Amino acid sequence: MSETTAVRRGPSLLRRLAAPVAAAALLAGAAGVWASGAAHAAPAAGTRSVAGFGDCPALPEGVDPARWRCEVHTAAPKLTMGEVTLTLAPMTMTHAEGPMPDGTNGQVWGAMHSAPTAVPGGLTGTPAGEHAPGRGLAIRPEYGGRSDFYTGALSLRFRLLSPALPRGCVIGASEPVDFRAKRSGPSRWVSQDPPVIEFSAYDDTFTAPAPEHCGPLTGLLGRRLGLPAATGNLLSYDASYTFRTYDQLT
Repeated sequence: MSETTAVRRGPSLLRRLAAPVAAAALLAGAAGVWASGAAHAAPAAGTRSVAGFGDCPALPEGVDPARWRCEVHTAAPKLTMGEVTLTLAPMTMTHAEGPMPDGTNGQVWGAMHSAPTAVPGGLTGTPAGEHAPGRGLAIRPEYGGRSDFYTGALSLRFRLLSPALPRGCVIGASEPVDFRAKRSGPSRWVSQDPPVIEFSAYDDTFTAPAPEHCGPLTGLLGRRLGLPAATGNLLSYDASYTFRTYDQLT
């Protein structure tokens, strides 16, 4: 979601993850939860949110800043895509949400930050490929232009980095990979002041496309990574988030 949207759904995804009774007064209306599903990532201590609020987006005109919150979400996802399984470097996402002037729920995308993660085996899928000069391979998730934190939907692209690959080599270049996260355990309040909530979630239903714009190595890289892959993919993560209302932001 690259611009403001208004939706007529229930409480936010992140609010519904944090629905214990002790937090009911803090998160008004947060009575629902994610649709239940088989657990693929056991609840555990997540990557605690320590990021600041510098990426909080501007609010839509006419809304009440005291009723809008900026939420900073941090996760270290575990990704199986095709024939590759690895734990990605932590990524941070920021968005805003609150009531629109007409009473509908609105949300505004802020920003995403991530770092490259080395792919074991490099370009060749062998120890030699992992350590040989020029044959290393890394993957970096990037925002794909669509998000809906009321439903758990998020799109990502995965940039492939190597001295042997052009800069435009991306999984999901033409169409990003769409995820719809499901809760895999109860949320846990780590702190009330400042608010920090930890949770686990997963998606095992997404389709992983083939790499694109990778030059002469495009076909070989697809075979190396086992892409495209319609099944057998998994994104699971332990995460945390914090928030602040806009009247509390500097």
